Amino acid sequence: LTERHFAAPHARPGMTAIVAEDVSRAYGDTVAVDGVSLSVEEGEVFGLVGPNGAGKTTLVRALVGTTDAEGRVELFGEDPRAVARERVGLLPQNFDPPSRLTARELLAYYASLYDDRRPVEAVLEDVGMASDADTYYENLSGGQKRRTCVATALVNDPDLLVLDEPTTGIDPAGRRALWSLVERLADGGTTVLLTTHYMEEAEALA
Repeated sequence: LTERHFAAPHARPGMTAIVAEDVSRAYGDTVAVDGVSLSVEEGEVFGLVGPNGAGKTTLVRALVGTTDAEGRVELFGEDPRAVARERVGLLPQNFDPPSRLTARELLAYYASLYDDRRPVEAVLEDVGMASDADTYYENLSGGQKRRTCVATALVNDPDLLVLDEPTTGIDPAGRRALWSLVERLADGGTTVLLTTHYMEEAEALA
């Protein structure tokens, strides 16, 4: 895993969202993550850069507590599994929601999983999907699908947004639209952990 750290101008020094020390994870004889340490401040955009298969997704899963790993990990000063789920929004690299739901129905479903949630219409507006909200997911363009997926990770108004390869497979226009969305979220104080194999993306956002 190759990791590169870019300090964002909106970071607030001293307020730490993520701490990882000597994190390792192996699957049998295959070492996916080997002794990674990092620190992410609240309000910062942090880029994990590496080719496919480098271990980025495994590290993300360790950081948010969905897989076991050696080493120490803290989110907002707590064990990741102890952090209130409303504080974290996660968009996995491979996310395949029901195709016969509209964007609005899909977001309403994910909103129903939280006691405290943002209004569905407001989130659709934030991600640029308000005018296409009644289109079935299967009929959306690649960029629209990815923006809808990002919306599902935002509906709980998270303090930490984790985006695993958010623009893979979408066209340049859709990629730029997602970049603008991430920039707006970060400017509003959301901490963003981004994995990518596009150096241009990391340098634009992180």
